[in-house]
Amino acid sequence: MDWLQSLDVSLFRFINGTLSNTLFDVLMPFLSGNPFFVPAAILTAALVIWRGKARGLVFVLVLALAVGITDGAVSKPIKEGIARPRPWAALKDVQLHVGRGGKDRSMPSSHAANCFAATAVAFLFYRRSWRFTLPLALGVSFSRIYNGVHFPSDVFVGAILGIGTGTTVSLAVEFSWRWLGPKWFPSVHQRLPSLLKEQVHNTTTFVAATTGPQSDAMWLRGGYLLIAAGTVLRWLYIASDTIDLSGDEAYQWIWSKHLALSYYSKPLMIAVTQWLGTSIWGDTAFGVRFFSPLIAAVAGILLLRFFAREVSARAGFYLMLIITTTPLVTVGATLMTVDPLAALFWIAAMLAGWRALRPDSGMTAWLWTGLWMGLGFLSKYTSPLQWLCWLVFFLLVPEAQKHLRRPGPYLALGVNLLCTLPVLIWNQQNGWAGFEHVVQHTDSGEELKLSLSYLTEFLGSEWALMNPVFFGAIALAMVGLWRTHRRDARMIYIFSMGAPVFAVYLLLSFKQRVLPNWIAPSVLPLLCVMVIYWERRERDGAPWVMRWLGCGVALGGILVTFMLDTNLIGKIIGRPLPVAVDPQTRVRGYRETAKVVEQARQRLKAEGREVFVIANHYSTAGLLTFYTPEARTNVKSAPIVFCPRSDSPQSQFYFWPGYESTQRGHNAIFVHEIRPLRLSSDWFVRWLRGNKELFRARKEDSRPMRFLTAQFESVTNLGPHEIIYRNRVVRSVQIIECRNLR
Repeated sequence: MDWLQSLDVSLFRFINGTLSNTLFDVLMPFLSGNPFFVPAAILTAALVIWRGKARGLVFVLVLALAVGITDGAVSKPIKEGIARPRPWAALKDVQLHVGRGGKDRSMPSSHAANCFAATAVAFLFYRRSWRFTLPLALGVSFSRIYNGVHFPSDVFVGAILGIGTGTTVSLAVEFSWRWLGPKWFPSVHQRLPSLLKEQVHNTTTFVAATTGPQSDAMWLRGGYLLIAAGTVLRWLYIASDTIDLSGDEAYQWIWSKHLALSYYSKPLMIAVTQWLGTSIWGDTAFGVRFFSPLIAAVAGILLLRFFAREVSARAGFYLMLIITTTPLVTVGATLMTVDPLAALFWIAAMLAGWRALRPDSGMTAWLWTGLWMGLGFLSKYTSPLQWLCWLVFFLLVPEAQKHLRRPGPYLALGVNLLCTLPVLIWNQQNGWAGFEHVVQHTDSGEELKLSLSYLTEFLGSEWALMNPVFFGAIALAMVGLWRTHRRDARMIYIFSMGAPVFAVYLLLSFKQRVLPNWIAPSVLPLLCVMVIYWERRERDGAPWVMRWLGCGVALGGILVTFMLDTNLIGKIIGRPLPVAVDPQTRVRGYRETAKVVEQARQRLKAEGREVFVIANHYSTAGLLTFYTPEARTNVKSAPIVFCPRSDSPQSQFYFWPGYESTQRGHNAIFVHEIRPLRLSSDWFVRWLRGNKELFRARKEDSRPMRFLTAQFESVTNLGPHEIIYRNRVVRSVQIIECRNLR
């Protein structure tokens, strides 16, 4: 091993030092990373799909899957496990031509692994591609050594892993196609018997290949596969730890350790769901978020089967494709908040309600409708808006009002009200604190003043998060609905289950800021209306509909990719997004924040007394608890992270024992997150010029010093501490040492 290590270092010195020259100093950093790579990759993928049709699309998907698995499931865990220092950290006099990156991990090289995985997949699909891909992979791998960030052995191991993973994934997809293709997609398989072997007559698209008596079954199976693939990819993304938990997720994770009938700001379902997830997978980000992709999959299956029965399996497949490329839905299928649960039960109640409206339906369907709506209320307090949707439907469809003269709707209402008992009991026991919070949250106390600023902000955010193409298609479908389908009870019903919710928040945006996720229950019904309307237009002879669908899916795929990892934008344009406008800032840097706080806590603990942590906000308290190992382990039995005691309920911490009664005589670290950083007035110009000084930090808050001085014998302000994530300041925290709690 000593001989191999010596050879490795000698070869590194030769490449990094002896071969150093002016040309390579410019070329090698360009090969390691440049703003042209991602646009070129997207353009190449589009050309391959355009020329290769169905097989080209499969190639691009397999390539993305192979690289994703190589990077997230193979290279990254090995790199973390081996924890080999990079050359610039292990050796002296290393010529470093690129940035050091986020972590000091060297073995294996992810660049080499990803490039050779892509090379292997491309070779198996297109044999002559090696003439271009292999030199490129070798050049990128060589550049990692020359730039001083990897040893030759890192690159060699990365290449072996990449080739192995790329080959394995490609062969697994090929064998799966040969096994399932003849059974599930016989007409497509007849035209495309092998994915890896290029066919002479490969000019038929997937759409044309699925016209025939078995087309409905194939579209349905295609929808199932799309849902399954999306679920697996979301689980892989969650497992990769690309982002930290959000404040609400960590805060509600603490709830799951104190199961109750309800909680201060939300009902009980989110706590129960997180308790189930962490009981299976442990107190990890994957355990917290495990059910979010699964909930999205269940909702997708319900809608797909509904469309296959009531509309067409083809339209159902389109709906699944559109849902997958809608950014707002993707966020809901990744983060484990109350919105996925509320949306699932909303959809379940909508579908059960449609079944209950059928002439041959009995009381059972109404019972299920009431139960799903009740579970929706136990997920989110705004779920009773669905009764408003029912009212709109009965007003728009007079023929359906006959059901109001029957016991079914009232039976559903009774079951719904029965489900509110846990929330009512908890609130009665706690002075109706939860209901007071909802009222205060809804009524800002300000006079009603019409304002276009909140309205434009609301519409702009929904336009982007619902996919600009789909947002426009929904608006046009709403207009076309009343022109051509106003007598279609099914269309009016689905419309009524989504449009009123959007309208309520649209009106509310004239008065106050409305967050984009508030309309979550209405998104899927609106997308359903859009798909039904435009699929009919396409069948009636509007071929351009499919082209617009393709544009929307392509745009949505790009938006979803960038939303899942905004660091990709920095790789394309050559500089990262400013922290204040990066949507992922709120889910980054909290591991680093917890480390900074824990270091301060350990320094104070060295004085000989136990030390606990006080966080200024409930979300900060949740995140520090989750990302501090000792606090995470003892979150229920002996918590060490608290929120300040308030005179009235401000968070769920009010209802649990505080530090005043459990930590007397101990020292504390008070953490005040100074957020958000304010952009300077000319930030955009500075950003374009590459200037890193874009922000004006918030001033320290003097208020904590006043109440801490009253509680502790002595208080020492350590000042603000910058939290660094990937060489960027993502936030600043004010840390105060507090000694001897009175």
